[in-house]
Parts: sequence; structure tokens; C-alpha cells
Amino acid sequence: MIGYSKMRIRWQYLLVWICLSPLAPTSGAADGSRVTQGLSVLYDFREESGQVIHDRSGVAPPLNLSIGNPDAVRWETDGLVIHRQTKIVSQRAATKIVAAVKRSGELTVEVWMQSKDLSQSGPARIVSLSGDATHRNFTLGQDRRKFDVRFRAAETSENGLPSTATPDNHVRKSLTHVLFTRNRAGETRIYIDGDQVVRKRNAGSLSNWDASFPLLLADEATGQRSWRGTLRLVAIYHRALTKAEVQKNFRVGAQADAAPQQASTRENWFARAAPILVEHCVECHDAPTRNGGLDLSHRTSALAGGDSGPSIQPGDPRDSFLMHTIESNDMPQNRPPLSAEEKEVLKQWIANGAHWGREYLDPVLYSHNAPAHQERWVQRLTAEEYVAAVQAAVGVDVSDVAGEILPADLRADGFSNTAYNLNVDLKHVEAYARLAEIAVQRMDVGQFAKRFDKSRKFTDKTMGKLIENMGRWILRGPIEAHEVIAYRGISTTVASAGGGYEEAVGLIVEAMLQSPKFIYRVENQRGDGTAWPVSDYELASRVSFIVWGSPPDQELFQAASDGALQQTAGLNRQLDRMLTDPRAAERARQFVSQWLNLDSLDNLRPNRERFPNWDPQLAQDMKRETLAFFEQVAWTEDRPIADLLVAQVTFATPELAKHYRLRAKPAPADARPTTTGGADLHSRLMRYDLQADPTRGGLLTQGSVLTIGGDNASMVTRGLFVLHDLLRGVVKDPPPCVDTTPVPTEPGLTQRMIANARIKNEACGGCHAKFEPLAFGLERFDGLGTYSEQDVHGNRLLDEGRVLFPGEADSVAYRSSAELMKLLAENQRVQESLTWKVTQFALGRPLTIEDATVIEKIHREAQANGGSYRSLLKEIIKSDLVQLTATEIDSASDAGFPKTTK
Repeated sequence: MIGYSKMRIRWQYLLVWICLSPLAPTSGAADGSRVTQGLSVLYDFREESGQVIHDRSGVAPPLNLSIGNPDAVRWETDGLVIHRQTKIVSQRAATKIVAAVKRSGELTVEVWMQSKDLSQSGPARIVSLSGDATHRNFTLGQDRRKFDVRFRAAETSENGLPSTATPDNHVRKSLTHVLFTRNRAGETRIYIDGDQVVRKRNAGSLSNWDASFPLLLADEATGQRSWRGTLRLVAIYHRALTKAEVQKNFRVGAQADAAPQQASTRENWFARAAPILVEHCVECHDAPTRNGGLDLSHRTSALAGGDSGPSIQPGDPRDSFLMHTIESNDMPQNRPPLSAEEKEVLKQWIANGAHWGREYLDPVLYSHNAPAHQERWVQRLTAEEYVAAVQAAVGVDVSDVAGEILPADLRADGFSNTAYNLNVDLKHVEAYARLAEIAVQRMDVGQFAKRFDKSRKFTDKTMGKLIENMGRWILRGPIEAHEVIAYRGISTTVASAGGGYEEAVGLIVEAMLQSPKFIYRVENQRGDGTAWPVSDYELASRVSFIVWGSPPDQELFQAASDGALQQTAGLNRQLDRMLTDPRAAERARQFVSQWLNLDSLDNLRPNRERFPNWDPQLAQDMKRETLAFFEQVAWTEDRPIADLLVAQVTFATPELAKHYRLRAKPAPADARPTTTGGADLHSRLMRYDLQADPTRGGLLTQGSVLTIGGDNASMVTRGLFVLHDLLRGVVKDPPPCVDTTPVPTEPGLTQRMIANARIKNEACGGCHAKFEPLAFGLERFDGLGTYSEQDVHGNRLLDEGRVLFPGEADSVAYRSSAELMKLLAENQRVQESLTWKVTQFALGRPLTIEDATVIEKIHREAQANGGSYRSLLKEIIKSDLVQLTATEIDSASDAGFPKTTK
């Protein structure tokens, strides 16, 4: 290599922390008010005087309009009458509209108006986003007795032709509601007074929209297409309103409260009051604990009160016992009192009527609402995803060295792909640089370059084209002009040093493989502060990483380029195809491996004196058992995911079957798991039908789960697993005031006896009663998963107990471990919890109260389609959690959009 190679053009130092804003709520408008979701600008003409028409959308920056000739208009209390030609034009370019519409691919233009003259033509411009009479992004105009809309897209002229027009006789001198929509699939519609009167197709991307155009009313910028009449409301949305929303806006009328509504009492409850009660009150005042006879976890019981009478008087905090105890610092007991701000929030909540968002105050919904979790971090690729991304991008497998070079990803909130925990330090930087170098060394660089440009010229123009095409593939979407210039600097440096074409391309590829856009799943979050649809390429990347754990392949990439993923049929076609690919099964195995922390089995070191016959290979057999079982039940057989808790089948080596003391006999010798894991995963595993073996069946009876209890088969850790991972229950750490000295015990007791002593202890019982009984049904399995009906001391072991499901006041009895599994599998809470787990893994972040409503819908739809892992993935991908992204406003910029980094 020549001189420039010694400094290695260290592109890895471009790596940055990228932190995203919290997701914005996507709820629609309340009854009686206008739809505000997706609003870009709004003019209600209530100024009554002056030369400025104010943008009342509340979306920064405001796009106010100036009236060029005040004598040409007349203000009314509810509108603006335009009786002569004048220029009404935005005070700045309508960049915020253009950026939002280009991003979403959708538009709604809504006008309440009255025409003064039914002979106006041209068409006369009512609303226009244009530069002159022949160059526009869109125009809503009047052409005599019909409305005409010109909308510029890839398949139209610069003038937006061919247009979408209504039939004659829809323009009237009376008050008329006219609304135009264009959706992402290219369908255009015009509604008159809430009824659809025309539907056409205007396909193609909006990449040719001009961000320099102003917004105009009643004329063109050139003054050649004036319109006369009365405007009472003009609104522009960066999405296509649904028919129901169109009719809603029509019903509420032109003079409805047009400004975005203040947060409702329900939203205030979710956002402010509920987390305070969860943090300070519910731990002691929930259904099973009921200190003082008070249950604050349910609306009905909270309003009913406790031993001291009613605790909450809606509308009257002064007469609410809850507020008296809080303001006097009597509650919470033996803990720091609430802050003055927290007290004021609860006081105002009660004063406003103590409205509840839902019947049950579920603590888990608020367990991740701390500031560290409210931020949306850009998703760094995990080590597995990085290896898969390199393979997909350049066709090179670096898995053999990645494990040694890349630092391991650490678990957080139960998974190792949790975004806020995927940090990058100097070790990562150096690892990415080394892996990129190795990948390029293993490539045929010249052959790879031919995929994107067959020319081998070393000119700036040719290299720019190559970089643009190659970067679009490697970096999973189009790259910007400044990026092309930056990468072209590498080829310029190589050329000036006397290097060759392939050396330059190799260094460019090396730079791309360690750039932020490759290592992170970077998305554009510039917008107006609301949730917007993700771009086509961003959606393709989200879908691919959810289903495969790797980047889009060529077919998915092409579907994104064609806009096919924005159509239900196109998305379904890709999902059906992708879910038959072996990579989907591998991603499913990654889910269960992380969820159950199967890698911890690699470090299983039981006490040799207690377990003298332990063979370390059994730990690997346990891991393979669970992976094969999960794939067979949840993937190959496509059964409801809750069946993992009761499926009467398992896969074990002869040694593991002996260790378990399985009563069942293996399938014939030639039977192997009918899964796709390959020979390495399933070698020597035999299928065991457990129908006749009441001692086993389902995940909880497998060694991979049972060993979490340690050598002593701890009821604490086993119970906490059931509580956290199956019931989505919450138990906090003991408060400082609690004596955490272990309850005295003595030799010869069973783990149930020891657990019951803790439960009866005044200091420990309040919490331990919530989770230790959940493990009572597993008492007959020792710390390594071997089944016995008595322990080493001769004590009879039991598998009966009671399970308390979160949100319920009373526990449910079970008489065997099999009954426990059946109760869990059939319980709605458990089934929902499995949905939450898969969703959390798919999104790579903890879930919060903001996600709850969407996840409830995901769960309903998935259950209606069988409740399988595949059906769940499909519903997750179709949901707003994947289809939408948060946007953030930067009021300091002209367009109102922020940079994506901090």
C-alpha cells in the first residue's frame, strides 16, 4: 500500500451519539373538535383586521400570510372576503409543508369557502403552493362550476397535469366544504360537503417538490390567476385524512375550535397523576396488600376507600383523605415524602374530577417512564446484526473474527438489543475499523463495484455515481449530496497519491462499513413534533431487522424503491415471503435465547459436592432443548405462542433425558426435530412425547428455565421470573426503612418452608407474597431440573399452590405443576405479556404507557389470526409502532427541523 494507507482515513471517528426525542402521542381529536393529527398549517381568519393572516396550527415555525393590498379584502367576524385581485402570500417559503409532505407522501387540502363568481376559470387559484403559473407543487382552484386540483408528482408535469377535477355544478355561491386528499399509494380524492365526488390516481414520488415555493391564497405569485370569494378556513395536513375524518371536519363546521386541543383529563392522568401513585402508593395499597383496607390499583376500590372511609372525593381535594395524609407527610410511611410538585399534581387531578384512564392502574406501564427511557435512542446494530449486515451488504462473512474483536452486547430490560444500552466506546470504534478492513480484504472489490457501475473511470463524475449507487445499497437508503462529496474525497486522495481504482473503492467501502449510517439504524426525525410515517427505505429496514435481524435483501429494497411497502397487499406479500426464509427462524431463535437468557447456561457451575454427577455438556443440551422446542412449537407448527407453556413435547439428548429422569420414551431412532436449526443445533436431540408424563411439559419444566433458581432451586428467583416475564408484575427493591436481614432458617427445610417463613415475616411478606408462591408448583424440580418427589432430607415435595394474576384481587388455586402451566397458558394477562415481550424485542426498547393502546390492538389482531409468533410479527409491523416515527422541532432553523444528533 502507498503512503495514504498508513493513516488509513479513519472514518470510524465519525461515530457519534445519536439520541432521539420522545414519541409524540398519535391520538385523534376529541368529539366536537377538528382533526389535528398531521396538521401543518391552519388559517381560521378570525383576525377581523390587519394585513397578516396567522397560522394557528400550533406547528412551529408558524407560516403566516401577508395581504399585499388591504383595500382588496374585507374582514368579517368569521372570514375574509376577497373582492379584488391581491397577493396573499406566506412570509417565508413553505418549507415545513414541503418537507412534511415529501416525507409522508400524503397531503390534505381543506377549505371552507364561498365563490363570488361561478365564471372564474384558469383555474382561479384558491390555495396554491407554487412559484408561478406553470410551476407548482399543488393548486386547488376553481374552473367555472368545478373544482380542479393540480398535484405535482414524478408522473405529472411540473404544472401538476393531468389534474383531478370534480364534475360540473360543485362550485356554489353558498358556503361549501371542499377537501382534497392524496395518499401514499397515489390515490387522489375530492370530497364536497363530506361526500366523495371524484377518485383518481396520481402515482409517483414527490422528490421533485420544490421547497422554495411560497404558499398563496386567491392568486398566483404572478398575479395572473386571481380568485374572488370568501375564505372561512384553510387547513393543510401532511397526511391523507380518512373518510371518517373528512366527515367529522365537515360536521363540526367552519367555526369549530380550530386550534389543537389542550391535553384531556385522561391524558393528564396518564402523564402525571398515575406515575406518582404507582411510585409512592400502590406498592402498599394494591389488591393483594390493601394496607389500611385501601386498594388504589383499581378505580372502583380507590373511590370506595379503606378503613378510614372514602379516600378520594372527586372535585374536592380538601375533603380527600388521600390528600390529607400526603400533605401532612404521613404517607408514604417511613419513606421520603412527596415533593411539592407531586403533591400539587395529585391535588389538581382530584380537583379536576379524579378521572381514570383505565380501570386498573398497572404498575408495569410506568416502570420505564424515567427520563432515561423517555428518550428514543438510535438503534445500534448488535454484534449479531452487524455480522449479518456486513454479509448482506458486501457478501462477506466475518462471524469467525467478530466474536473475538467486537465487545459483547450486554442485557438491559431482559434483552441485549435494548437501544439505550447499546453504547459505543473506543473498543467498538477500533473493532469496527478492524472488521471493515477484514471484510474488504476478503472481497473481490472490482467485481463488487460492477454491481453499481460498470465503468472503471477515476473521474469525479463517475466516482460520484458509483458512490451514490453503492452507498444507497450499503447504507440501506439514498445518501445525500454532502455524503457523496465526503466519500469522493477518499478517491481523490487515492488518485493524487498514485493509487488505483480498486484501492479507492475498497477504502470507500471500508469507510461505509464503519460509518454511523451503517452501524446505527439512523432515521430522519426532523418534522413538526408529531408522529409521521417512516420513509419507504426506513420501513424496509425496520421490517427486515424485525423479521431477519439483518438488512433488506434486493427484493425488499426494490419494493421500498417502488413504494410497494406502503400498500397493504405489497407489505403482506413481502412479509409472507420473508417469513419462509431461514433467517426468520434464526431471528426467532435469537428472541427466545435473549428472553430466557440462554447464554447464561454457558457459565453454569453447580456445586460439585452437591451435584457430583454434573456434566457441563448438559448445560448446552438444555440450551439446545429449549431452542428446538421453541422452533418446533412456535415456528414449525405455528401454534399460539402461549402453547410454549403447555406443549407436551420436548427434545433431549440421551444424557439429558437420563438427567431429567424422563418417564417418556424417545421417538424412533431416526426421528429428529422437524425444525430448521441445522445439524449442529439438533445433533443427538431426540423427540419425546410427554402426553403420558405428567411431570413435564412446557418451558417452565425445562432445565434452561429451572436453573435460574441456582443450586438451591430458589423460590425467589423462579418466582420473580414468572412474575416479571410471564405476568408483567412489578416488585420494587426493599425501601431503606425495611430490615432486609434474611429470615433465620435451619437445615432440613424445603424451599417452600423457607419461602413461607419469609412470606409470614412482617418486613418481607408484603413483597415476597407476590412472587414466591408463583414458584411453588416447581418445587419438585431441583436446582438442575431433575424431578423428585422428595428432597435429600426426606421431605415430601409439593407442586400445588396459588397464583395471583396482576389486576386481580383473589388468587387461583392449582393442584399440580400441569395445572399451573394450564392456568398460565390460558390467562389473558400471560398471553398479553408474551405479546409485550415479542414487541419489545422487535422494537429494541422498553415499552411504556404511550405504547399500551397500540399493543392492545396488536394483541387482539394477532389472537384473531391464531396468536402465533408469525401472526404477532405481522401485526407489530403493521402497527403504528413500526409504521410511524417521532419527529422533533427545532424552532431555530428556518424549516423548523432539528439536526438528528446531540
